[in-house]
Amino acid sequence: MKQKDIRIAVLRIEGTNCEQEVHDSFVQLGAQPEFVHLKELLGVDFPKKYLFDYQCLFLPGGFSSGDYVRAGAIFASRIKARLMTDVKEYIREGYPIIGVCNGFQVLIELGVLPGVNGISPTPQACLAMNDSNRFECRPTLLRYENNGHCKVTSQLTKGHTYMIPSAHMEGKLLFPQESTKNHIKILEENNQIVFRYVDPQGHTSGYPWNPNGSIDNIAGICNREGNVLGMMPHPERTFFSWQHPDWARKEKNWNEKKIGDGRGIFESIVQYISKKY
Repeated sequence: MKQKDIRIAVLRIEGTNCEQEVHDSFVQLGAQPEFVHLKELLGVDFPKKYLFDYQCLFLPGGFSSGDYVRAGAIFASRIKARLMTDVKEYIREGYPIIGVCNGFQVLIELGVLPGVNGISPTPQACLAMNDSNRFECRPTLLRYENNGHCKVTSQLTKGHTYMIPSAHMEGKLLFPQESTKNHIKILEENNQIVFRYVDPQGHTSGYPWNPNGSIDNIAGICNREGNVLGMMPHPERTFFSWQHPDWARKEKNWNEKKIGDGRGIFESIVQYISKKY
């Protein structure tokens, strides 16, 4: 499939944000992103649109439905009620789904992630309140951990550190206390851990390098099949070099290329779709 034919649904409801940056990032790569309200996929109050008309579903950040109950819970419950059958088939067919920040929270609530035993009817993890008990908006450093299993990050280099900013209140990834070690072991064996928070030397570290206290410094994971990615930091906020906080201090060529650390994720998504379809 040619890039100009790739259609990407940027899903939103009341309270989502960052969708414009996501949309514009895909436009830069020649794809055809489209803002799609959940009601359109449900055929409620709007002409119905169909999930399978799109080659990628992207759940952006924000505070959907005000993050009442739990972050992402209401968004997820609305998907479960009317769209979950299609979402399951979409994943089985190999279509990519990406959830960033609030989108990651939605995927956890849906039981799509961590997905160690497929899609679960109930959440198998949670993204809890940050250890600081406050909203954390800061540059964060992520070490890419994957060995190529995650299909939508293939353009990234294993072991390399990327600056991807975070902005969340509930980003602390947790598993049931009695099975945390087993969950981590399975994720590592399945090559499902995609990113970890690290310090400037590339080592896992505590606050502020880990902005939320996430278990094992995990910042992003994928499902067993590798076509669903959830991550807390925002790659769309560093698509260009001049979006980095230290862009003026970098070498000249880095500024001229205008390539930010988040761009590789969007390039990976587009490449995967181009090859598969």
